[in-house]
Amino acid sequence: LGPALRKAPMESTPSTVTSKDGTTIAFERLGSGPAILLVSPALGDHSGNAKLANVLTRNLTVINYDRRGRGASADTHPYAVAREVEDIQALIEAAGSPAYLFGNSSGAVLALEAAATLGSQVKALLMYEPPFVVDDSRPPLPEEYLAYLHDLISQGRRGDAVQYFMSRAVGVPEEMLDGMRRDPMWASLEAAADTLPYDGEVMGDTMSGKALPAHRWDSVEAPALVMAGGASPAWIQHAAQALAGTLPRCKYRVLEGCDHSAVTTAPVDLATTMYGFFLAEHL
Repeated sequence: LGPALRKAPMESTPSTVTSKDGTTIAFERLGSGPAILLVSPALGDHSGNAKLANVLTRNLTVINYDRRGRGASADTHPYAVAREVEDIQALIEAAGSPAYLFGNSSGAVLALEAAATLGSQVKALLMYEPPFVVDDSRPPLPEEYLAYLHDLISQGRRGDAVQYFMSRAVGVPEEMLDGMRRDPMWASLEAAADTLPYDGEVMGDTMSGKALPAHRWDSVEAPALVMAGGASPAWIQHAAQALAGTLPRCKYRVLEGCDHSAVTTAPVDLATTMYGFFLAEHL
């Protein structure tokens, strides 16, 4: 695989797969070459990965999908993280196993859980800024975080649920949130609010300010790369370093000048780091 130095024209093929529980998962297939599956973060759908997908199509077949409950994908209740792993498995099988997995933010943690479950179906695992809270460099999530999210959504307070997530999980200052709610893009966030508890389930207790469990992901067989932006807050850099220290075959890289938005603001830098990892691991 050569370095991603320029964008390739994006030609997409929209399609669907049926997950094990009968849920229809929508995806786009772009480019050619070995397959890589892009896993979105909280509130995100495939559109958030479009710039990175466009760069990666130079050398890879990109599977860019909508997680269940988002975009063109269906949903089935009750939710379980295992169902989302089954979605990823169905997509890998459709793409031609094994495949690379890339996840961003909480999507990185979902990709990690999938790699721990799917074994040799995952050729390599690439993660950007998994948002663990592993020390006191930022406040942990409140113990009632997930229950309160469920309450807000059950009351139809979708905007308040997004604001609560932005404030407590992302760390957006309260004084900025009023302005964000007046932005036209807020409506698209509210549309995905029902899925916020899904990412809460994915993260589990890993945003509690405690060290990551030492052997939780020992079953990950694939070589792994965890990345963080050099301009990101210390807590998220600590998270990436901590994860790199717990996985059996993991490298850690810093993208200088980048922050948590690198998937959209620095896709070439991100893809180039990924390709460097592929070459170093002879993948």
